[in-house]
Amino acid sequence: MHKSIYVSIILVAVSLGLMMAFQYRTSSSVEQGVPYGREQELTVEKLQLEKDLAHLREESSDLSAKLEEVGKGHSAAVDAFESELSKIKHYAGLVPVVGPGVEVILENLPDEKQDSYPERNSIKDDDLLRVINELRGAGAEAMAINNQRILATSEIRLAGKHIVVNMVNISAPYQIIAIGNATTLKSSLEIKGGLAEYLNDRGIVINVNIKEEILVPAYTGGLRFDYATTT
Repeated sequence: MHKSIYVSIILVAVSLGLMMAFQYRTSSSVEQGVPYGREQELTVEKLQLEKDLAHLREESSDLSAKLEEVGKGHSAAVDAFESELSKIKHYAGLVPVVGPGVEVILENLPDEKQDSYPERNSIKDDDLLRVINELRGAGAEAMAINNQRILATSEIRLAGKHIVVNMVNISAPYQIIAIGNATTLKSSLEIKGGLAEYLNDRGIVINVNIKEEILVPAYTGGLRFDYATTT
Protein backbone atom coordinates (compact mmCIF):
# COMPACT_ATOMS: atom_id res chain seq x y z
CA MET A 1 0.00 0.00 0.00
CA HIS A 2 2.75 2.36 0.87
CA LYS A 3 4.37 1.44 -2.38
CA SER A 4 1.32 2.46 -4.40
CA ILE A 5 1.12 5.77 -2.53
CA TYR A 6 4.75 6.52 -3.36
CA VAL A 7 4.13 5.63 -6.99
CA SER A 8 1.12 7.94 -7.10
CA ILE A 9 3.10 10.77 -5.49
CA ILE A 10 5.92 10.27 -7.97
CA LEU A 11 3.49 10.32 -10.91
CA VAL A 12 1.85 13.49 -9.65
CA ALA A 13 5.23 15.12 -9.14
CA VAL A 14 6.37 14.10 -12.58
CA SER A 15 3.16 15.41 -14.09
CA LEU A 16 3.50 18.68 -12.22
CA GLY A 17 7.10 18.91 -13.33
CA LEU A 18 6.22 18.29 -16.93
CA MET A 19 3.42 20.83 -16.79
CA MET A 20 5.68 23.46 -15.23
CA ALA A 21 8.38 22.72 -17.77
CA PHE A 22 5.94 23.05 -20.66
CA GLN A 23 4.54 26.29 -19.28
CA TYR A 24 8.04 27.72 -18.87
CA ARG A 25 8.99 26.79 -22.40
CA THR A 26 5.79 28.30 -23.77
CA SER A 27 6.30 31.47 -21.77
CA SER A 28 9.95 31.61 -22.80
CA SER A 29 9.09 31.11 -26.48
CA VAL A 30 6.48 33.93 -26.34
CA GLU A 31 8.93 36.23 -24.62
CA GLN A 32 11.63 35.26 -27.10
CA GLY A 33 9.19 35.96 -30.02
CA VAL A 34 8.91 39.69 -29.14
CA PRO A 35 11.48 40.65 -26.54
CA TYR A 36 10.67 43.74 -24.47
CA GLY A 37 13.70 45.62 -25.76
CA ARG A 38 12.77 44.88 -29.33
CA GLU A 39 9.24 46.13 -28.72
CA GLN A 40 10.68 49.44 -27.58
CA GLU A 41 12.86 49.64 -30.68
CA LEU A 42 9.86 48.97 -32.94
CA THR A 43 7.88 51.66 -31.12
CA VAL A 44 10.69 54.17 -31.63
CA GLU A 45 11.00 53.21 -35.33
CA LYS A 46 7.26 53.62 -35.78
CA LEU A 47 7.35 57.09 -34.25
CA GLN A 48 10.32 58.03 -36.49
CA LEU A 49 8.49 56.74 -39.59
CA GLU A 50 5.45 58.79 -38.64
CA LYS A 51 7.67 61.87 -38.32
CA ASP A 52 9.34 61.14 -41.71
CA LEU A 53 5.93 60.69 -43.32
CA ALA A 54 4.72 64.00 -41.90
CA HIS A 55 7.92 65.68 -43.17
CA LEU A 56 7.46 64.19 -46.64
CA ARG A 57 3.88 65.36 -46.73
CA GLU A 58 5.04 68.86 -45.78
CA GLU A 59 7.71 68.81 -48.52
CA SER A 60 5.15 67.57 -51.04
CA SER A 61 2.79 70.42 -50.13
CA ASP A 62 5.66 72.93 -50.40
CA LEU A 63 6.72 71.61 -53.81
CA SER A 64 3.13 71.72 -55.06
CA ALA A 65 2.90 75.35 -53.98
CA LYS A 66 6.20 76.15 -55.72
CA LEU A 67 5.06 74.41 -58.91
CA GLU A 68 1.88 76.45 -58.82
CA GLU A 69 3.93 79.63 -58.44
CA VAL A 70 6.15 78.57 -61.35
CA GLY A 71 3.04 78.01 -63.44
CA LYS A 72 1.80 81.48 -62.55
CA GLY A 73 5.20 82.94 -63.36
CA HIS A 74 5.25 81.18 -66.74
CA SER A 75 1.77 82.46 -67.51
CA ALA A 76 2.79 85.99 -66.53
CA ALA A 77 5.91 85.75 -68.72
CA VAL A 78 3.82 84.57 -71.68
CA ASP A 79 1.35 87.43 -71.14
CA ALA A 80 4.19 89.97 -70.98
CA PHE A 81 5.76 88.53 -74.15
CA GLU A 82 2.46 88.63 -76.03
CA SER A 83 1.84 92.20 -74.86
CA GLU A 84 5.30 93.29 -76.05
CA LEU A 85 4.83 91.49 -79.37
CA SER A 86 1.49 93.24 -79.84
CA LYS A 87 3.16 96.61 -79.26
CA ILE A 88 5.91 95.82 -81.76
CA LYS A 89 3.37 94.78 -84.41
CA HIS A 90 1.41 97.95 -83.69
CA TYR A 91 4.43 100.21 -84.09
CA ALA A 92 5.62 98.30 -87.16
CA GLY A 93 2.26 98.72 -88.91
CA LEU A 94 1.60 94.99 -89.09
CA VAL A 95 -1.88 95.24 -87.56
CA PRO A 96 -4.86 97.39 -88.58
CA VAL A 97 -5.55 100.40 -86.35
CA VAL A 98 -8.52 102.67 -85.87
CA GLY A 99 -8.91 106.21 -84.56
CA PRO A 100 -9.85 109.79 -85.40
CA GLY A 101 -8.07 111.64 -88.17
CA VAL A 102 -8.38 113.02 -91.66
CA GLU A 103 -9.12 111.81 -95.16
CA VAL A 104 -7.30 113.61 -97.97
CA ILE A 105 -8.55 113.18 -101.54
CA LEU A 106 -6.30 114.23 -104.43
CA GLU A 107 -7.72 114.37 -107.97
CA ASN A 108 -6.46 115.54 -111.31
CA LEU A 109 -8.48 118.17 -113.15
CA PRO A 110 -10.59 116.84 -116.03
CA ASP A 111 -8.73 116.99 -119.34
CA GLU A 112 -10.92 119.82 -120.65
CA LYS A 113 -10.02 121.98 -117.68
CA GLN A 114 -6.30 121.42 -117.82
CA ASP A 115 -4.10 124.13 -119.26
CA SER A 116 -1.50 123.72 -121.97
CA TYR A 117 0.85 122.02 -119.49
CA PRO A 118 -0.93 118.79 -118.45
CA GLU A 119 2.17 117.60 -116.65
CA ARG A 120 1.80 120.55 -114.32
CA ASN A 121 -1.80 119.61 -113.57
CA SER A 122 -1.08 115.92 -112.89
CA ILE A 123 -0.44 114.46 -109.47
CA LYS A 124 3.12 113.18 -109.10
CA ASP A 125 4.74 110.82 -106.65
CA ASP A 126 6.45 113.86 -105.13
CA ASP A 127 3.04 115.36 -104.37
CA LEU A 128 1.98 112.28 -102.42
CA LEU A 129 5.30 112.29 -100.59
CA ARG A 130 4.78 115.93 -99.61
CA VAL A 131 1.33 115.15 -98.21
CA ILE A 132 2.67 112.14 -96.27
CA ASN A 133 5.58 114.12 -94.84
CA GLU A 134 3.32 117.03 -93.89
CA LEU A 135 0.91 114.72 -92.06
CA ARG A 136 3.75 112.84 -90.37
CA GLY A 137 5.25 116.12 -89.21
CA ALA A 138 1.86 117.08 -87.76
CA GLY A 139 1.79 113.93 -85.62
CA ALA A 140 0.05 111.34 -87.78
CA GLU A 141 0.38 107.95 -86.08
CA ALA A 142 -0.73 105.74 -88.97
CA MET A 143 -1.29 106.44 -92.68
CA ALA A 144 -2.29 104.70 -95.88
CA ILE A 145 -2.59 105.64 -99.55
CA ASN A 146 -5.34 103.81 -101.47
CA ASN A 147 -5.34 101.11 -98.75
CA GLN A 148 -1.56 100.70 -98.84
CA ARG A 149 -0.14 101.11 -95.33
CA ILE A 150 2.73 103.56 -95.19
CA LEU A 151 5.78 102.37 -93.26
CA ALA A 152 9.24 103.84 -92.84
CA THR A 153 10.37 101.48 -95.62
CA SER A 154 7.47 102.19 -98.01
CA GLU A 155 8.41 103.47 -101.45
CA ILE A 156 6.30 106.01 -103.34
CA ARG A 157 7.53 106.42 -106.89
CA LEU A 158 6.30 107.10 -110.39
CA ALA A 159 6.13 104.16 -112.82
CA GLY A 160 4.75 105.18 -116.22
CA LYS A 161 1.20 106.45 -115.79
CA HIS A 162 0.90 104.96 -112.32
CA ILE A 163 2.34 105.65 -108.93
CA VAL A 164 3.75 102.64 -107.11
CA VAL A 165 3.29 102.26 -103.35
CA ASN A 166 4.62 99.14 -101.63
CA MET A 167 5.18 97.61 -105.08
CA VAL A 168 1.47 98.07 -105.92
CA ASN A 169 0.26 100.29 -108.78
CA ILE A 170 -2.30 102.89 -107.71
CA SER A 171 -4.15 105.50 -109.73
CA ALA A 172 -6.03 108.75 -109.15
CA PRO A 173 -8.07 109.69 -107.30
CA TYR A 174 -5.66 109.18 -104.42
CA GLN A 175 -7.09 108.70 -100.96
CA ILE A 176 -4.72 109.38 -98.09
CA ILE A 177 -5.98 108.56 -94.61
CA ALA A 178 -4.17 109.47 -91.40
CA ILE A 179 -4.90 108.85 -87.72
CA GLY A 180 -4.04 111.58 -85.25
CA ASN A 181 -5.32 114.89 -83.95
CA ALA A 182 -7.75 115.68 -86.77
CA THR A 183 -7.72 119.46 -86.29
CA THR A 184 -3.92 119.61 -86.25
CA LEU A 185 -3.60 117.36 -89.30
CA LYS A 186 -6.11 119.38 -91.30
CA SER A 187 -4.53 122.69 -90.32
CA SER A 188 -1.06 121.48 -91.34
CA LEU A 189 -2.26 121.04 -94.92
CA GLU A 190 -4.61 124.03 -95.18
CA ILE A 191 -2.42 126.64 -93.52
CA LYS A 192 -2.09 129.80 -95.63
CA GLY A 193 0.70 129.33 -98.15
CA GLY A 194 0.78 125.64 -97.31
CA LEU A 195 0.64 122.46 -99.34
CA ALA A 196 -3.09 122.55 -100.16
CA GLU A 197 -2.73 126.05 -101.60
CA TYR A 198 0.32 125.01 -103.60
CA LEU A 199 -1.50 122.03 -105.12
CA ASN A 200 -4.59 124.10 -105.91
CA ASP A 201 -2.42 126.62 -107.72
CA ARG A 202 -1.18 123.77 -109.92
CA GLY A 203 -4.74 122.79 -110.78
CA ILE A 204 -4.83 119.74 -108.51
CA VAL A 205 -8.03 119.26 -106.55
CA ILE A 206 -7.44 118.52 -102.85
CA ASN A 207 -10.09 118.00 -100.19
CA VAL A 208 -9.28 117.45 -96.51
CA ASN A 209 -12.08 116.00 -94.40
CA ILE A 210 -12.10 115.37 -90.65
CA LYS A 211 -13.26 111.88 -89.67
CA GLU A 212 -14.27 110.72 -86.22
CA GLU A 213 -13.11 107.21 -87.00
CA ILE A 214 -10.67 105.95 -89.61
CA LEU A 215 -9.54 102.39 -90.18
CA VAL A 216 -5.97 102.16 -91.42
CA PRO A 217 -5.23 98.66 -92.77
CA ALA A 218 -2.21 96.58 -91.83
CA TYR A 219 0.86 96.33 -94.03
CA THR A 220 0.56 93.16 -96.10
CA GLY A 221 3.81 93.22 -98.07
CA GLY A 222 6.96 91.28 -97.31
CA LEU A 223 9.61 92.35 -94.84
CA ARG A 224 13.14 91.32 -95.75
CA PHE A 225 16.59 92.55 -94.82
CA ASP A 226 19.45 91.18 -96.91
CA TYR A 227 22.23 93.41 -95.61
CA ALA A 228 21.02 95.12 -92.44
CA THR A 229 21.70 93.22 -89.22
CA THR A 230 21.42 94.01 -85.53
CA THR A 231 24.50 95.19 -83.65
